[in-house]
Amino acid sequence: MEMKFRFLGGADAIGRMGMTMQRNNDVSLFEYGMSPTKPPEYPMECGRVDRIFLTHSHLDHCGMIPSVCGRDNCEMFSTPLTAEVSEILMNDSLKIAKADDYPLPYAKGDIDRTMRNVVPLTYGDTIELKGFDVSLHSAGHIPGATMFEVVADTSTVYSGDIHTISTKLVGPARPVDCENLFIEGTYGGRLHRPRKEEEKAFLDKISEVTDRGGRVLVPCFATGRTQEVMLMLKNTGYDMWVDGMGRSVTRLYMNYPEYLLDYKKFKGAKRAFQEVRNPNMRSHSAKGEVIVTTGGMLDGGPVLGYLRELGKNPKNAVLLVGYQAEDTNGRMLLENGCVMMDGAPVKITAEVKKYDFSAHADHNQILEFVRGCDPKNVIIMHSDTRELIKKDLEGDFNVILPGLGEEFTLDV
Repeated sequence: MEMKFRFLGGADAIGRMGMTMQRNNDVSLFEYGMSPTKPPEYPMECGRVDRIFLTHSHLDHCGMIPSVCGRDNCEMFSTPLTAEVSEILMNDSLKIAKADDYPLPYAKGDIDRTMRNVVPLTYGDTIELKGFDVSLHSAGHIPGATMFEVVADTSTVYSGDIHTISTKLVGPARPVDCENLFIEGTYGGRLHRPRKEEEKAFLDKISEVTDRGGRVLVPCFATGRTQEVMLMLKNTGYDMWVDGMGRSVTRLYMNYPEYLLDYKKFKGAKRAFQEVRNPNMRSHSAKGEVIVTTGGMLDGGPVLGYLRELGKNPKNAVLLVGYQAEDTNGRMLLENGCVMMDGAPVKITAEVKKYDFSAHADHNQILEFVRGCDPKNVIIMHSDTRELIKKDLEGDFNVILPGLGEEFTLDV
């Protein structure tokens, strides 16, 4: 069976993912996200689709789905956890757009229609569609993240975002034999420091800061990273607080133990933190030893209030534990030692350190995963360094680097 593919976003760049798969007049959309920059960046406009497949609940993969699902009233296939967390992020996107006076990408009714059209599936499930079957496999990355395997005449795997090692939160993605592999290349050309070494360095820094009488601010993405950090800290005994959207996501994770590596440890991590349930509690949480809060790139959420309170004391520390995109406060803090608040740059004299707790496979892990799948064709996406991966795969595989908006055909 011949299928036409076209990337609407996220081919040669990280973020705002979107890809169509078409046979005759039947069109499937794999993901449709936005880049949460200021202003947000969107994928190319999407025509009518028959169904949507969503791998996981990060905004750069799910953020624009209501604009299509709301319009076309089509089904969306995902794990139930992915759907529930995505709903939180979609509603938050509308809230931010209204607050920042950006054009609204969709209406609240579009989100509601999307959620009514969710077809919940889990790992190992297979669904029969028009001329092909689709099976789900764990992608690692974050709880509920899935890879989709499309089976017709041959097998095609769409990876979404993957991680191939066990973290404290989730187990690893495993290779799936296939003819065509769509693989993310976020960390092409880069290697992660061994995870245990990075965790030790992070915990040692917190000990150093608290020993000198300082407080530690850990800005975190609400989905995945907040909970990973909480698990790292659960047995440390500090006075610890968690604030922001990460609280809501953590509660949802508690309802889906099947997507967690160790539910008992996760429950213990939640108990180790006091929750900031309303703004009045922040006067207490700011006096804590460790504050884990959204947002991860310092552009919104409670983190800016904590920075005002804690950022001007050199005894304190801001520990960044996630990717800091260009033109974000997090990148500005790393490069210039300041952040924008109320339209003006504010110098941060607290210590600033960056740690790599990425939920993505690194360069060598990507190569190992590809070889484990043993495909004929490798299509690299979600990367601005795809050529580095291609260089190490050429000769063994047919490597395709599709351009944005470029249509190409594969046998599936």
